[in-house]
Amino acid sequence: MNAPFDAIKFESMKFGIGQPVPRREDPTLLRGQGRYTDDLSLPDQAYAVMVRSQVAHGVIKAIDTAQAKAMPGVLGVWTGAELNAAGYGPLKTLIPVPNRDGTPMKTPTRYSLATDKVRFVGDPVAVVVAETVAQAKDAAEAVMLEIEALPAVTDARAGAEAGAPLVFDDVPGNICLDFHYGDSAKVAEAFAAAAHVTRLRLISNRIVVCAMEPRAAIGHYDPATDRYTLHAGNQGAFGLKHQMAALLGIKPAQMRILTGNVGGSFGMKGSPYPEYAGLFHASKLLGRPVKWTDERSGSFLSDQHGRDHDFDAELALDKDGNFLAVRLNGFANVGAYLANVGPLMGSMGVTRNLAAIYRTPLIEVSSRIVFTNTSPVGAYRGAGRPEANYFMERLIDTAAREMGIDHIALRRRNHIRPEEMPYKTASGTTYDSGEFTALLDKALQLADVDGFAARKAESARRGKLRGLGVGDYLEVTAPPQKEMGGLRFEPNGDVSIITGTLDYGQGHWSAFAQVLHEKLGIPFERIRLIQGDSDLLIAGGGTGGSKSIMASGAAIVEASDKVIDKGRQIAGVALEAAAADIEFKAGRFTIVGTDRGIGIMDLAEKLRGGMKLPEGVPGTLDVSHVHEAAPSAFPNGAHVAEVEVDPDTGTVAVVKYTMVSDFGTVINPLLVEGQSHGGVVQGIAQALFERTVYSEDGQFLTGSFTDYALPRASDVPFFQMAYHAVPARTNVLGAKGCGEAGCAGSLPSVMNALVDALGGRHIDMPATPERVWEALRG
Repeated sequence: MNAPFDAIKFESMKFGIGQPVPRREDPTLLRGQGRYTDDLSLPDQAYAVMVRSQVAHGVIKAIDTAQAKAMPGVLGVWTGAELNAAGYGPLKTLIPVPNRDGTPMKTPTRYSLATDKVRFVGDPVAVVVAETVAQAKDAAEAVMLEIEALPAVTDARAGAEAGAPLVFDDVPGNICLDFHYGDSAKVAEAFAAAAHVTRLRLISNRIVVCAMEPRAAIGHYDPATDRYTLHAGNQGAFGLKHQMAALLGIKPAQMRILTGNVGGSFGMKGSPYPEYAGLFHASKLLGRPVKWTDERSGSFLSDQHGRDHDFDAELALDKDGNFLAVRLNGFANVGAYLANVGPLMGSMGVTRNLAAIYRTPLIEVSSRIVFTNTSPVGAYRGAGRPEANYFMERLIDTAAREMGIDHIALRRRNHIRPEEMPYKTASGTTYDSGEFTALLDKALQLADVDGFAARKAESARRGKLRGLGVGDYLEVTAPPQKEMGGLRFEPNGDVSIITGTLDYGQGHWSAFAQVLHEKLGIPFERIRLIQGDSDLLIAGGGTGGSKSIMASGAAIVEASDKVIDKGRQIAGVALEAAAADIEFKAGRFTIVGTDRGIGIMDLAEKLRGGMKLPEGVPGTLDVSHVHEAAPSAFPNGAHVAEVEVDPDTGTVAVVKYTMVSDFGTVINPLLVEGQSHGGVVQGIAQALFERTVYSEDGQFLTGSFTDYALPRASDVPFFQMAYHAVPARTNVLGAKGCGEAGCAGSLPSVMNALVDALGGRHIDMPATPERVWEALRG
């Protein structure tokens, strides 16, 4: 029976776009009923353990597997030579970037298991498979490695110096990519004419991703169908399917990816890893599924790390404080091998985001992407965007201090104005919308900046130093990609959204259901989300780059339009009217000018009941649709942080935090707040806590939670959050993405606040108590 219009209206108010609807996934996850990869066990599965190098750099002289193979329960031990002989391909980077002279960057071949040299501690050299995990671990410890150790290098700047140990013999100077963007002559001219130049060396420290769920996978080859199935946490089943097919040397149709719940990724699980080929090789030979679950110690060593940039940054200003040019010259550590997006973060990622919200006529970025004997560096929440905003905001605060200009006034003076939209930046992007000064003013008011002096005085009475910092940011979301928006009306009366994006903590189900509910009036509780099965997908850009709602949201809207077109034809038959006389509104098809109609769910029920239709009328409301492109959007905001410093211990506490964001149309503010909180905490963690340390010979000294600090709930304050929404003009929903913005605003705001507390003394991240204590004492 159709719901009356008032009921549908009330439902839309409760579950439509803009409402704070709780995540549909939460009841299952909070009851401990989620299904992560390690929760899955297949019949007759065996267990794999990886043998990893304990040497950072060395020549493999011998791998003795005889003792391991003879141990109880061991089903096999395989090395790189055996995998290579079986024809498995190398792992590939997805984003090649040309050198400054137009030549290709260096892309050394990386096979799944090292055969000639090991290049970082954790480099996998063999896979052991046994009946139980314990048996596989015992056997892995019995594999004898003879490795001739070589000198190692772990720092990008040092790795590019003459005489540094070569990670690859055929990569001179360890330079993977010599990147350049900008007009050097014009930039040099601007700097020469500048009334003031601010210079800083700025380091974005290396991060261990520390996802809640360590990497795990099950590889299963079925000889009856000649198909390969991989169960693994990832960021997009469709893309991983094609990458895995290339790795295994098979056709994409032979590969299936299945993904359940994913306990975090932040970019790290976005591509194939070396362990996967070994699982399939063993499965094929043994005729059994093979399961591998990494331990936390292995994750510290072998998961892709994030960040690790070291730049000399310069900002040129005229006598009034107007920006003339910004210039970066530095190094980005790519680790021992190219990861999924390779050199993107320290090259185009930084370049595209450096201008942020400011009129900056000229930009020049020179970066050397350097191989070192460390874990590979991949995308990590923001992938170059937080770094660029951090560099720019630190330059601005420092310039304001050096020139005697208020740091807020300097920002306002250089903001791009609304009337200048669309605005083409010096990096080639074109902003479609934004009200940056109004947004900053709202953040300052909400943060009660006028009352800061009193709060600073109160901190001083307790012997604490207090500082205030602003992080004005803008980020460029991921570029256009195809995305699937399938809609399927199920036999039980549910409606399923089929998407090529993949939820690894974002809460897609609720947000996507809100879009569909608003568009078609389908009851919210009847909407399901299908993701993570590559066999059901005809396209999919995956989740990453803060683009999911722009891509999947647009796909759902377009697919809904196709449902309406089909429904008008079918409803015309049901209502005995011409399709041209049928209109759709609030979940009902009605004859124009009458009250005769039928609800979309009732129409679907009639189809399931065998409704007779004339030739040419669609027999289903189901749609399989691909959205062709979701252009980049430009989320932006202003974060205001206040910190207290204990001068006796160097301990820094973030005591007040305010953020005002322009995410365009906000589909679900509850989820957006959660994403923002998470990003801010990760930014605070990088700024104050997370410190990776390698020894001179490449040993990872901060390889566990005993040595590597993450913030706890008591280390962060409650957040004040508000919006200043200026809908995007480049996508149908007007959304701008929000998943990574928290990092982009928190890195600069926290560090600017700390520098303010220290009286203007620059300090690098992570600002650990030891470093702060030393800075206070000169």
